[in-house]
Amino acid sequence: MAESYPSLAGGQRITASLLRSMLPQTVRKTADTARSATTSRTADPHLAFDAEANAVYTFHGWIKYDGDNAADISLQLTVPSGALGEVFPLGTGNTVVSSTSAPALTTNTASSQGYMVRTESLDINSARTFGAISTSNQNCVLFMGTVRMSTTAGTVSLDWAQASSNATATTVYTDGWLEFQRIA
Repeated sequence: MAESYPSLAGGQRITASLLRSMLPQTVRKTADTARSATTSRTADPHLAFDAEANAVYTFHGWIKYDGDNAADISLQLTVPSGALGEVFPLGTGNTVVSSTSAPALTTNTASSQGYMVRTESLDINSARTFGAISTSNQNCVLFMGTVRMSTTAGTVSLDWAQASSNATATTVYTDGWLEFQRIA
């Protein structure tokens, strides 16, 4: 059976608040954020969403980033205590595939042959590292998943830092976004 929120009853009064609750909620980066010399993941100042207690949300989104190839980027969706779910981040792996006759892996090298892609699904609130090639080559990560809130309302945020501390900044760029749709 398909899930939807809210459940409407015949004769129910339609209000602006009720209509708003049916719409997806989108958070968007309105400015670039650069972080250097840190491996402590902290919430992105723009990519945070206030979720309601006992709610279920599906989400998807996208971010663009760059950084030094020795730093990479570590991402994690952080949820309130007791919340459960799955996230599927899809992005550049830490290696690049060569086009030789015997394929070899080359760590974090800009290449015309293509990049390894990380495709693992993981529990919400788990971190994942994605490759950065250089500050002149932007990469992206696509997100999709589900968040099942517990009895505690709170903030769902995209937390990130460099995977390896580096003096060259890793930057997450303007216009990345996450969209949340309440389904229960």
